[in-house]
Amino acid sequence: MSNYALRLPESLKQAAKRIAAADDTTMTQFFVVAIAEKISAMETADFFARRAQHADASAAQAAWDKVGTQAPVLEDRWEDG
Repeated sequence: MSNYALRLPESLKQAAKRIAAADDTTMTQFFVVAIAEKISAMETADFFARRAQHADASAAQAAWDKVGTQAPVLEDRWEDG
């Protein structure tokens, strides 16, 4: 475990303090989780970008072609509200 001095605007500090308290955790834990979530999101985006570079467009089109053109059955329709 290491330490890092973090400078942030007072408004962000107060918001983090409020949210951490509402979540019954510390600001440190809130920051650790927020940083982990951001790293995860960015690494996931990088992973899919790398995968897309090696994608076979014809294979993707073949998969979509199997879907067909039939409308969804009534039970599969999304209802708003």
